[in-house]
Amino acid sequence: MSYDALNRGRWSQSHRIYAITTVTHQRWPVFRTLRPARLLIGQLRNVHESGAVHSLAWVVMPDHLHWLFELGDRLSLPGVVKTLKARTSRHINGHLGRTGSLWQRAYFDRAVRTHEDVRALARYIVANPLRAKLVDRIGDYPHWDCVWVGRGGNGTALD
Repeated sequence: MSYDALNRGRWSQSHRIYAITTVTHQRWPVFRTLRPARLLIGQLRNVHESGAVHSLAWVVMPDHLHWLFELGDRLSLPGVVKTLKARTSRHINGHLGRTGSLWQRAYFDRAVRTHEDVRALARYIVANPLRAKLVDRIGDYPHWDCVWVGRGGNGTALD
């Protein structure tokens, strides 16, 4: 199935908040090790700093990513996901000395409704490691951030 076919019927709106989940190819737990997880986080930072999105919260799980962000004006939602997947595939495959798919081609997205509690959704996203029983306290999990929690330095989820 082509990338265009996967995005048929999918729309995006600038300055709307989206929650996305994307899974690695065959649920490969590549992010269980530090370097691939940090390479993904670096690319989240690059997309954020480019102005394509304003990241609100994210968590990198061993085989998938949950990301909450406000879409900017530079790219469509499919463009943001395509950019992130392409860049992370190139960097992580290069680091691991491999080729092939890193990500499943599809992803799940949800536009957040204006009446929804975005902070509650952010808390739900960053609590994924607790629900998966990877840690007993979220502070013990190294691969997450949220603008409302203060792990960053100046109000972005990626500082």
